[in-house]
Amino acid sequence: MSHSTVPRSRSEAETTQQNPGASEGAPGPGARPPAARLSLRHRFRRDRVLLLMTLPAVVLLLLFNYVPILGNVVAFQDYDPYISDNGVVSMLHSLWVGGENFERIFEDSAFWQAVRNTLVLFFLQLVLFFPVPVLLALLINSVVRPRVRAVAQAVLYLPHFFSWVLVIAVFQQMFGGAGMLSQLLRENGYDGLDIMTNPDTFPFLLTAQSVWKDAGWGIIVFLAALASVSPDLYEAAAMDGAGRWRRMWHVTLPALRPVIALLLVLRVGDALTVGFEQILLQRDAVGPGAAEVLDTFVWWNGVRNQDFGYAAAAGLVKGVISIGLVLAANKVAHLMGEQGVYKK
Repeated sequence: MSHSTVPRSRSEAETTQQNPGASEGAPGPGARPPAARLSLRHRFRRDRVLLLMTLPAVVLLLLFNYVPILGNVVAFQDYDPYISDNGVVSMLHSLWVGGENFERIFEDSAFWQAVRNTLVLFFLQLVLFFPVPVLLALLINSVVRPRVRAVAQAVLYLPHFFSWVLVIAVFQQMFGGAGMLSQLLRENGYDGLDIMTNPDTFPFLLTAQSVWKDAGWGIIVFLAALASVSPDLYEAAAMDGAGRWRRMWHVTLPALRPVIALLLVLRVGDALTVGFEQILLQRDAVGPGAAEVLDTFVWWNGVRNQDFGYAAAAGLVKGVISIGLVLAANKVAHLMGEQGVYKK
């Protein structure tokens, strides 16, 4: 039994007769042939100027980011830097102890206290610090006059250039035992207040310092994202009867959503790094029980106590956990429909 074929239109039949290869996907007589794929050698010659421009950055990245990874072998040794003046020779001749350093870490209560302090500071900064640049960017973006916007952005961005020594000195003059706030309280018959040496308020103090110093840096990122939003979207929303708040909710925030998701993933990956220099400068004021975090724990045991293998093991545990946090946060971003750090 033969099957009947579907009749074709006259124009299609004529096209097929004139160009028999059209039905098989062959290019027509007027079509441009596909460009030949360049070899690796030709691509190097074509892009040699761009490759030379990026070469210094690649060399610096390899020397200061990837080559030091080889030093993680110290975490499995009783490393003695005084065996030789050459660090590589010292690593080759140091006693191999396997996982002994990791066993010491998991049995050390000081390590778990540092983990607890690190996580507390991370969650506080995530809740109290991360939304501040977004809110300030929305506030500055709503200002009509460009001169006022430029001045406000410059004032908020200026503390980013201050060193942590200067930032802590400013807070000491304001909230220390002899600071402005304490003197004002004494003049009005109240007891003085020393926030800088109070372990209970230390996490909030660190968060306030981070907000004052680095909020201006985040504002630039969000303002750049807001600048890419088409004004036609706001005009269309206004014509549909949307007020200021509804325009912000349905136009502005969706435009910021990819940037917020990306920065949030990066912030979660950096969760165990909560400010080494900032905390180290104030560690003695409140004690290690409140100020010891993973970075200062590694520094104290490695540099001060000369227990390099133990400190390297703690740093390696921190790095592995940070990678896991990045992957988990990026997966959550994908589930929310955002790209994250990398695509699926």
